Amino acid sequence: MSSILDLEVFVRTADSGSLSAAARGLGLTPAAASIALKRLEARLGSRLFARSTRSMRLTEEGRRYLDSVRVALAALTEGEQALKQQSQGLTGLLQVAAPSDFGRNVVLGWLDAFKAEHPHIRLQLMLNDNNADLFRDTVDIALRFGAPQDSSLVALPIAPDHHRIACASPAYLARHGKPLHPTQLSRHSALRYMRQGQVSKTWRFRQGAQVEEVEVSGDYLSDDGEIVRRWALAGHGIAYKARLDVVGDLAAGRLVALFDGWQGEPAPFNLMCPHRLQVSERVKVLQRFLQERCQTLLNA
Repeated sequence: MSSILDLEVFVRTADSGSLSAAARGLGLTPAAASIALKRLEARLGSRLFARSTRSMRLTEEGRRYLDSVRVALAALTEGEQALKQQSQGLTGLLQVAAPSDFGRNVVLGWLDAFKAEHPHIRLQLMLNDNNADLFRDTVDIALRFGAPQDSSLVALPIAPDHHRIACASPAYLARHGKPLHPTQLSRHSALRYMRQGQVSKTWRFRQGAQVEEVEVSGDYLSDDGEIVRRWALAGHGIAYKARLDVVGDLAAGRLVALFDGWQGEPAPFNLMCPHRLQVSERVKVLQRFLQERCQTLLNA
């Protein structure tokens, strides 16, 4: 059985690409870290790193082993935290990735409230519209809109019946008229969104059994959801946004929902984890907290 220290040296070396950096992070000498890594490789009978004088990179065996080690260390940490929670409540680090628009304008405030309820929790928030790699990036969980694309991930539902919505500012509609049917979008400026190099140029709507898929175009394109929302508020065109992103703007009259009776494409809101063993108690509590906040926001 490998020691916890050997496993920690392995993970930190993989994350930093440097054995000396791993040693510093663990308070070890480089020699001690090197011995720990060699001891682990000897027990496994496999080389975990391809070494050169200037760099270290994971071998194929090392890549396969890394995910299992992360899960094992997370489970050990969770066990320790469960004992501590009996006396001091939730503890530990929550590393959360979230979409830029919703994360900055809504989730940020919610996490402040969550932290106030659980003062021993430490928070780390990453905002990016490109999906974080939960097996490689320094995040534990990710908040995502849309049906999960990776079947290896665990999806914890936050707002499972959530949809996208077409909307525009009153100023834009006053200048260009309000489209009454999705097919009329071809006459309007669409504020398009691009994620991971793919442009969202087909907007989908449903009314009962009738489905409309509309090809849209426009002069505005961004890979940042908040920029698209700001363009909509500025009156530059029509946006197709997750309802949670714009529900406050709709309630305040800054944006107007379009196409009564039509529903935009499903955009279930989930909390994603890389493995069932990483669904810790603090993650479950955060899930319930976010479910309540989203329900309140959508019903306001």
